Amino acid sequence: MTKALQGNKLAVLNALNQGGFVSGQLLGEQLGISRAAVSKHIASLQEMGIDIFTVSGKGYSLNHSLPLLDKAQISQHLTQLQCHNPIEVAAVIDSTNSELMRRVQAKRPMASGQILAAEMQQAGRGRRGRTWQSPFGANLYYSYYWRLDDGLQAAMGVSIAVGLAVYDALKSLYQLDVSLKWPNDIYLNGKKLAGVLVELDGQVEGPCHLVIGIGINLLMPDGASSHIDQPWTDLSSHIGTLDKNQLVAVLTQCLTARLAQYQKTGLAEMKVQWNALNAFAGEVVTLSTGQRQWRGVCEGIDEQGGIVLRQDGELKSYFGGEISLRKGD
Repeated sequence: MTKALQGNKLAVLNALNQGGFVSGQLLGEQLGISRAAVSKHIASLQEMGIDIFTVSGKGYSLNHSLPLLDKAQISQHLTQLQCHNPIEVAAVIDSTNSELMRRVQAKRPMASGQILAAEMQQAGRGRRGRTWQSPFGANLYYSYYWRLDDGLQAAMGVSIAVGLAVYDALKSLYQLDVSLKWPNDIYLNGKKLAGVLVELDGQVEGPCHLVIGIGINLLMPDGASSHIDQPWTDLSSHIGTLDKNQLVAVLTQCLTARLAQYQKTGLAEMKVQWNALNAFAGEVVTLSTGQRQWRGVCEGIDEQGGIVLRQDGELKSYFGGEISLRKGD
């Protein structure tokens, strides 16, 4: 489940995070441990995907300084935004979505709006069982628990609302104009910046528990990118300084507002907004469900959140968790 990053290993990381080179000898003296122990901690941090240079005679240095999550700072930002969501921060976890879903299935009481953010996931998941690359500190791994009392059917278009919430947060914080790919990817300049994974547990009629996972690339180390099967980008390539704690708070505020709007009016207003941000508007795309494929011109979404394709002059809507959208040739 959660593996703590604490003690001397955390102290080594914090020392590196100050910038510049740090001597292993000096670090050992400061922490009261041997040089070999320092070297072991460095190796362990490198295994977590942290980019650390070792230069003989100079010591160790981080490739980039890592913006780390701080629960107290996130809470402070949330208070300023008049949000009262309970927040938890984990250093290392299998997956933030898996952890919240375990709590749902074990019927552990949770407040709607509970947030869990982590520095690293050891089993991060994207759609259709894909692995979500989750090196330490490089990206934002974030999950939000939401209870919807209107049954499973009412939750069908939630990922549309979530995509718009990510758009809202990035626009208000960084003035970035992202586009949205159905059903749940966020693109910047034609490259994937973020993804959404909404998981449901509930009855057709009764209350429905949603775990909303959001992953945003912040500062992806080059080593991790070789495993990604599509063009990607990260926030640090487009903006100056990045305050991860402020991002968590603003994302939470935007998500809470969009979910309230969704509960009140469904996708009626959001449909128009989403279609204005559609990454594949008017393009020939292929929808694939694994077994079957359909081609058509992408016309955006309908009021239920289904994707609308124009095929032989007819408009058809498609739904389903297993549909992936690829630009046609």
